[in-house]
Amino acid sequence: TVIVQSEKLDNLRLCVVLNLKFYGDQFMSNLLSPLEFSSGYSMKNRFMLAPLTNTQSYNDGVLSLEEFKWLTMRAAGGFGVTMTCAAHVQAIGQGFPGQLGIFSDKHIDGLARLSKEIRANESMSICQIHHAGMRSPFDIIGEAPVCPSKNEKFGARALSIAEVRNLKEDFIIAAIRAEQAGFDGVEIHGAHGYIISQFLSSEINQRDDIYGGNLENRCRILYEIIDGIRARCSANFVLGVRLSPERFNMKLSEIKQLAEDLMVSGKIDFLDMSLWDVFKEPEEEEHKGDSLLSHFTKLKRANTKLGVAGKILTPQDAEKIMDSGVDWVMLGRAAIIQHNFPELYAADPGFEPVKTPVSRDYLASEGLSTKFINYMSGWKGFVE
Repeated sequence: TVIVQSEKLDNLRLCVVLNLKFYGDQFMSNLLSPLEFSSGYSMKNRFMLAPLTNTQSYNDGVLSLEEFKWLTMRAAGGFGVTMTCAAHVQAIGQGFPGQLGIFSDKHIDGLARLSKEIRANESMSICQIHHAGMRSPFDIIGEAPVCPSKNEKFGARALSIAEVRNLKEDFIIAAIRAEQAGFDGVEIHGAHGYIISQFLSSEINQRDDIYGGNLENRCRILYEIIDGIRARCSANFVLGVRLSPERFNMKLSEIKQLAEDLMVSGKIDFLDMSLWDVFKEPEEEEHKGDSLLSHFTKLKRANTKLGVAGKILTPQDAEKIMDSGVDWVMLGRAAIIQHNFPELYAADPGFEPVKTPVSRDYLASEGLSTKFINYMSGWKGFVE
């Protein structure tokens, strides 16, 4: 039984409506409470910046001042975790123009400046490590892209067993570079049809060695990368994985199994499920009837923290998703439009976000360079 003084009753009703917790005389949203990871690090709130393609770095992968500005504005705007865009671990793994790199020691200085500024704003710094695989454009990498198996649609050649082992090592070394650069952790990009996802797919991965065939074999490279990072980075280095359950020849049942196995293994700090739309039903007919999100919130997770991304645009969206049982929410478009979304939320949980489409001048005021704005112009209804 809870007895509430009468003068607090109106605030308590507001608390229930907005999913706020009552701490003594203070009301606090779940979104504003801290979250501690197994490694010991804590994010100050439950807002994580999504790893967003922005095409702003130099052609050799070195961090540009434009990308530095874009990311550090979000750290200053109150995000509990500021995550980089996908940083490629091999030159041949570049997926888009102006992509941030982490495949060479020449990238460390720029990354170190970035992590230092993120930390100065009391935000956790996470570098997403990535390889595009068969989705690396020929006109960017200058040669045929690579894939677990030969893929005629993308003109990709199959990786040899030695190249698979080199790929695994380069992911691990990228994590080591990130730690040397002062990042609090890394996220392994295993989603959206990039190379780890290509290994996971039973349709794309047609290998007949230990990295192909059954699900255990197709997951092998991901687990080897995780184990290598755990063995060669500090014990308190934060490690996360991003997965997506649909598109790119993925099967929901297999991704659910992998997600639960990862979470209960104790090997990672967080799992980032990229759902495209957190409110949708699964595309596979046999799984319809429940939301796609619920398929993952029902999984066992032990001490691994679960978060989601996909069209979380308003404070009400974020609250609803927190109510579903996730540990944190990831903002992409909402963070592009308003760099200080978490601060605005803290000041007024019911604030009204800026609506799209927005002007190029407005996006420039939010820290986007001309390159990034041009990229965003390809998103229907986003830029005026």
